[in-house]
Amino acid sequence: MASLKDLRNRIASVKATQKITKAMQMVAAAKLRRAQMAAEAARPYAERIDSVLANLAGSIADPRQAPPLLAGNGKDQTHLLVVCTGERGLCGAFNTSIARLAREHTTALMAQGKTVKILCVGRKGYDVLKRQFEKQIIELVDFRSVRQLGFEHADQVGAKVRKLYAEGEFDVCTLFYSTFKSVISQIPTAKRLIPAEVPVVQEGAQKVAYEYEPDEGAILADLLPRNISVQVLRALLENNASFYGSQMSAMDNATRNAGEMIKKQTITYNRTRQAMITKELIEIISGAEAL
Repeated sequence: MASLKDLRNRIASVKATQKITKAMQMVAAAKLRRAQMAAEAARPYAERIDSVLANLAGSIADPRQAPPLLAGNGKDQTHLLVVCTGERGLCGAFNTSIARLAREHTTALMAQGKTVKILCVGRKGYDVLKRQFEKQIIELVDFRSVRQLGFEHADQVGAKVRKLYAEGEFDVCTLFYSTFKSVISQIPTAKRLIPAEVPVVQEGAQKVAYEYEPDEGAILADLLPRNISVQVLRALLENNASFYGSQMSAMDNATRNAGEMIKKQTITYNRTRQAMITKELIEIISGAEAL
């Protein structure tokens, strides 16, 4: 049985941990609102680009004349997975859920005989995936020193993807991130970047004819590279909001668990102390009766 000193040390240690988790919860809650607003502000722009691409793709008479970023190169052998995760931990299952989805996708592709290459954006995803797919990882993009993510950081990743595609390093590119829904709900998401994932127009929907100036080809030549960076930016912002939401929830659970542990340790301490006092009283009374 632990001594009273050991129990006091345990209680003090858990209380100190509880203060840290409570402080981290409050910091995450304060940063969550701004991150959520940034993620929600990026959604309409990304969705609008998708709709414009869908309209432009539908106006191309010969699909074979479509740009490679839109129609692809006709191959499906080499896949590039851009896995966006966080740079820090203590956020529940946020990082592992994204890495799990990427791992399942990689395993399925390799089972089909495909060649898989992984570009990790974020240290935590790299740490998880390198245990099983270290040979498939081609690069790690680290944003730990960045305080505020912006389009220039997303364009940095987008430029790497475009360069690899221009050099013929892959045929299909898929982006992995976590879509923010609420504090307790973040959904791991896979979105195809190359060939561009164009929304399907539902049957019966009213089609609007647009006249573009310059022509569709010139617009697609500028819009398709930008779309890659925009989708990466959306993924980074969604991840940022999901990270703080998951961290807030995880730290709240940790604070509650620490409180329950303190109660249990306090009860054990009081019972142990009372048992020791009772034992000493019995020894004193027994000694007095023996005299």
